[in-house]
Amino acid sequence: MAKRLLVGAVLATLTFITQSTKAQDHNVIGASFFEPTSSYQEEEVGSDDRLREQLERMQLRMRELEKELDQKLNQDPDAGKNNEKAHEDFQERIEVLEETVEEQSETIDVLGDADKGFLKIGGSDTKKIKFFGRTHIDYWAFPGDDAEVIQFEGGNPQDRFNFRRIRIGASGELSSNIIFKYEGEFAGGANASYRDVYLGVKDLPVFNTVLIGNQKRPYGLDHLNSSKTNVFIERPFIVEALNQDARRLGVASYGVSKDERYNWRYGVYNQRLTQNLSGFIGDDYQLEVTGRLASTPWYDESSGGRGYLHLAVSGSVGFPDGDSGVGSDAEYRTRPEARSDNRWIDTGQIAGADIASLGGLETVLNLGAWHFTGELMRVSVERAGGFGDSLQFHGGYFQAAYMLTGEHHSWNRDSGTLGRVKPFENFFAVRDHESKTRRGMGAWQVAARYSYADFNDEDINGGQGESFTLGVNWWWTSHARWQFNYINGEIFDPDIGTGNYDIFGIRFAVDY
Repeated sequence: MAKRLLVGAVLATLTFITQSTKAQDHNVIGASFFEPTSSYQEEEVGSDDRLREQLERMQLRMRELEKELDQKLNQDPDAGKNNEKAHEDFQERIEVLEETVEEQSETIDVLGDADKGFLKIGGSDTKKIKFFGRTHIDYWAFPGDDAEVIQFEGGNPQDRFNFRRIRIGASGELSSNIIFKYEGEFAGGANASYRDVYLGVKDLPVFNTVLIGNQKRPYGLDHLNSSKTNVFIERPFIVEALNQDARRLGVASYGVSKDERYNWRYGVYNQRLTQNLSGFIGDDYQLEVTGRLASTPWYDESSGGRGYLHLAVSGSVGFPDGDSGVGSDAEYRTRPEARSDNRWIDTGQIAGADIASLGGLETVLNLGAWHFTGELMRVSVERAGGFGDSLQFHGGYFQAAYMLTGEHHSWNRDSGTLGRVKPFENFFAVRDHESKTRRGMGAWQVAARYSYADFNDEDINGGQGESFTLGVNWWWTSHARWQFNYINGEIFDPDIGTGNYDIFGIRFAVDY
């Protein structure tokens, strides 16, 4: 009985330590599609020093147990050969356990060198670099082709199966307050481009963190959210049209209050989209001054952020130089909230555009598994004399989502943007020792969105769009998911007419 209790205690203790170390390794390296791990198990177990201390205590305890067993066996002179055989068996078990402990110790050393996802470079401990990436594989189908839709597309819309995003990047610290980031886009094949490319200084007085380079302009919540976390596959009409591809060359400041109740960003940007070029060349800078103030007036700390309210206002004033003769950056266009060859809503370059003033309102409410988002945006374009009256374009969207499996969308209070969904149980399917299939569901969500935008005004017929989208999201892990969208919409152009369409979309997405 004593032998069985001692062996059981050793095995149980080592199993706990081993699982803890594996959980730590899982957090640093990334989740497996088929690993049955809950989101609670994915939380940090502790630092590598704490794990090493646990292993050292385990080694000491094993030596104590071995001595204790020797004493018990020596005190029983009548046990004879049975005791000797039991002792040999126990010694073999101890040797196997010691080898396992040694392997786990080596793993902890590797994790310590990795420094929670960072690789150290150079001779300074403050120099760090982190590599990351994402892959999005899309399928789009256009089952019906109205005559007007064919004109919007310039031919019958073609079904497509392609890479929407193939991004690889690096970010890190050059010193205690100098930071950098590079993110390349390779989904264009030979036409590779860049996305976030900047250097910055953090912990500054007054200006907090300042970034210089290609970065997102601070308006349009659905654009400020990452494609890794957004509820729907593609962004709504108004957000994409008023902030096409979001990123521009600029200098911007980012800050957050100590209690994380408020966050803000503001800066000066060039309006030309340069991500396929080396930068901007020209004497007409077409600058834009823009900013955003966001607040999280309610955040339920006790539930881990399952309840929160977000409010934000954003605005910008730009100078497109539409009468400069070099081409105006006052052009608003977007696809039908899916991937098509042409932009079905397109104002073209607005001649004579002199000043473009934009305003936006955002709100997000999360109540447990329920998630609601609404956004309104409007832009006013003033034209120089002789080019016509000023123009007004506007739009918005409202969406609701529900987690069927009970999880919630987390919220990033530092940036005022949507966070990840962490499944209670990752998706997996494996056979156990009894040849029975064990499964994990992952996280399931259903969602609906109504979207509207009007780019018809005065002599500009850019199009008036309206659409309903139904979505299903299936998170395999917090970093991998499958998405399905069905879109029913119409676009009205006074020069062409009204085109009705149905579109189906599927995405397989992973980031690391």
